[in-house]
Amino acid sequence: MNDRATSIRSGEELDAKKVLDFLRDSVPGLKGEVEIKQFPSGFSNLTYLVKVGEREMVLRRPPFGRKAKTAHDMGREYRVLSSLKPVFPYCPQPLVYTEDEAVMGCPFYVMERIPGVILRRDLPKGMELSPQEARTLSENLIKVQCQLHTVDYVQAGLGDFGRPEGYVRRQVEGWSKRYRDARTPDAPDFEKVMQWLYDKMPGESGIVGIIHNDFKFDNAVLDPSNPTEIIGILDWEMATLGDPLMDLGSSLGYWVEKDDPEMMQAIRQMPTHLEGMLTRKEQFALYSELRGIKTDNFDFYYCFGLFRLAVIAQQIYYRFYHGQTKDERFGMLIAAIRVLEATALQVIEKSDL
Repeated sequence: MNDRATSIRSGEELDAKKVLDFLRDSVPGLKGEVEIKQFPSGFSNLTYLVKVGEREMVLRRPPFGRKAKTAHDMGREYRVLSSLKPVFPYCPQPLVYTEDEAVMGCPFYVMERIPGVILRRDLPKGMELSPQEARTLSENLIKVQCQLHTVDYVQAGLGDFGRPEGYVRRQVEGWSKRYRDARTPDAPDFEKVMQWLYDKMPGESGIVGIIHNDFKFDNAVLDPSNPTEIIGILDWEMATLGDPLMDLGSSLGYWVEKDDPEMMQAIRQMPTHLEGMLTRKEQFALYSELRGIKTDNFDFYYCFGLFRLAVIAQQIYYRFYHGQTKDERFGMLIAAIRVLEATALQVIEKSDL
């Protein structure tokens, strides 16, 4: 059931000798030959399994082709892991970071691998979750997210990691600009959604925390001996300081429930539809209870999560549309972007905000 790497996609190969030479110089105690494979999931930074002898590590590097201006900052990702690991044990142990482009033409970093189960679209072969187990797992996901949001970020050395003041407005305006910049002729315009989000901004919640910005099942590592328990959180490239309710909203955007319409089921990325899983509103209520927060802005945060997910998909699809990547998965994203707009419009139509 453990997450496995596979063969490397065409055009995304690494120079194994250069990687091995770099690691032998940088990580003490490495012995043996190198074997490099690629984790096939994910749509942003590229993730490789690097095995030297019996030591398993994970290498993260930016994608090939056009990159969003502020995305794919390997140094920033390495810094947040280094700072959070002592106070948030779910982080993988970072090992080395370099900006020396002689190795592979870009900055990259290497961390220890956390072996375990990672949930993709459906449960891995041989794994079953009872309704109670599914509920426990979905509750634990919210509890770990809440634990992250309550980390003392100043004590962790991350007091300058972002600008929490005006965070909600910057997110709405910033993601709107990113969508317009990345829009292709075949993409929906999202103008009604962007205007609604701007008009319905609830303002600051008054709480500030480290936010992951991509907190979801396929970035969580589960204990193989007890898959209701989370033992690791991966993919920290978008982490920052900000309003935790916006982070929760981003997570809700990925959450497809069992009673959602067929078009949403078609773009489901994780087994959030299983019997027993918390609904989006139950997640929101549990988080509010754990944090002692009361808010009536669920529709805004969920709609923002849907829109933000569409922007990320559109930025990736832009690279495919313009021939900057050969990954055929990216070509299918345009259908998901259209579904996300339709779903966001339905949220708006039914909202009392």
